Amino acid sequence: MSTRDVTVPVVAPATPWRQRLGTMVPILVLAPSLAASFIYVFVFTLWTLYLSLSNSSLMPTYGFVGLDNYASLWANRRWNIAYTNLFLFSGFYIVGSMAIGLLLAILIDQRVRGEAVWRTIFLYPLAVSFIVTGTVWSWLYNPVDGIQAFVRGVGWTDFSFALTANRNTAIYAVIITGIWQSSGFAMALFLAGLRSVDPDLVKAAQIDGASVSRTYLKVILPTIAPIFLAVAVIQIQFAIKTFDLVAALTRGGPGVSTTFPAIYVYDLMFQRGQIGEGAAAAMMMLAALAVVLVPYSLWIVWRRRAEGSNG
Repeated sequence: MSTRDVTVPVVAPATPWRQRLGTMVPILVLAPSLAASFIYVFVFTLWTLYLSLSNSSLMPTYGFVGLDNYASLWANRRWNIAYTNLFLFSGFYIVGSMAIGLLLAILIDQRVRGEAVWRTIFLYPLAVSFIVTGTVWSWLYNPVDGIQAFVRGVGWTDFSFALTANRNTAIYAVIITGIWQSSGFAMALFLAGLRSVDPDLVKAAQIDGASVSRTYLKVILPTIAPIFLAVAVIQIQFAIKTFDLVAALTRGGPGVSTTFPAIYVYDLMFQRGQIGEGAAAAMMMLAALAVVLVPYSLWIVWRRRAEGSNG
């Protein structure tokens, strides 16, 4: 047999241990966070769901009662007021913050002087927590030493601005404060979208003789339509989870006029010791979030696949 007929097996070089370690390090670093997130999101959600179907009171118990807690929850007048307030707050809060944020973004997009200063001023409320915002605005709404007292002190003795003292207007005080807090956030996202529009589209509209307002309405704003949806979804999440703002501003009062679902869940679980009904209320809040987030996530997936197939 000639040496040409001998087949020499090719042995793959061994993977250096440092390369294997470099591959494993990211997994090892992320594993605890992923495990904690899985437990926090899925395990605790399932546990809360089971508690909502149990007869738990001061401490968790596991006697199954079916949908009794949900029936009791929806039969409660305060819960219905809380859910009504949620829809009322969400509507005005989302539309108001998006409208003001869009207006501010358009104004800044005109390349005004001191643009960085204006951006900082409008974004400042976003850097303040809802607790601080609620506390400060509660001082402003206070009829004794707030805006009403100041205006009356300068001579307008009939001026009234005690929104939080009236159960019919307290919810609007929460809405105004929430809009002030979140308009800067909406402005930042809208401004980023406006700056990403292809300048050639704008120049083409200008060459055709379109005015500034028509250019925005017909060219620019339709181009950033996905940003409108993203801002709306994020603001809806903020609205559904509203707790600290109301807790600091009105504490759910006067009476129960500004009670929100999150406030009611806290009251049931930690003040009244009704864990089963509180868990049912928490699951209803989760359902409200799912109604918003699931369709949005599906739309994002569909949009990416459509862009991938077209690309």
